[in-house]
Amino acid sequence: IYRPLFLRDFPVMFTDLETAELIKYAANAFLATKITFINEIAMLCEKVGAHVKQVSKGIGLDGRIGNKFLHAGPGYGGSCFPKDTSALARIGQEHAAPMQIVETVIKVNEEVKRRMVQKVLDLCGGSVNGKTVAILGVTFKPNTDDMRDAPSLTIVPALVGGGARVRVVDPQGRREGQHLLPGAEWCDDAYAAALGADVVVLLTEWNEF
Repeated sequence: IYRPLFLRDFPVMFTDLETAELIKYAANAFLATKITFINEIAMLCEKVGAHVKQVSKGIGLDGRIGNKFLHAGPGYGGSCFPKDTSALARIGQEHAAPMQIVETVIKVNEEVKRRMVQKVLDLCGGSVNGKTVAILGVTFKPNTDDMRDAPSLTIVPALVGGGARVRVVDPQGRREGQHLLPGAEWCDDAYAAALGADVVVLLTEWNEF
């Protein structure tokens, strides 16, 4: 069963069950931490006039850090990171070994999503009531129809609740998103969504957007 992996030089580790479980949780928690870290740096960049993409590139050139998972955005979602960070935090609490960094990552990630709403409000002069907002992408990442814990599930309802007319487009997310995002209008393409909009929000980095 492991021969194809061995032939392709993929390392195979043998551990006990507890270690294997923590490898999985710790790996995803670490990646979630990198994402959350660069999102906080992005907020600081906006305040001081720095450029977060250049900051990401600069620190990513350091081989000890690497350039993966350093792209600022509206927060992480999906099937793994929210579940595994919460599980690791819970295990720490149950064993009197609190995972304080991971607990902070979870908290900050939720704040990042809410900050995206505030950014849109600011762009619209403090209120989206009566404004048209185009949302490009609602899945938690490109090239999937997965909506689990997607930032759009926080951002779109907040905009709809604020009185905005929200137009949504996503190459694969419509089937799941239609019942998860009541009040949003679905469009067939980005041009239709953006036509006459007061603000366009790129929420998921699909190549076509």
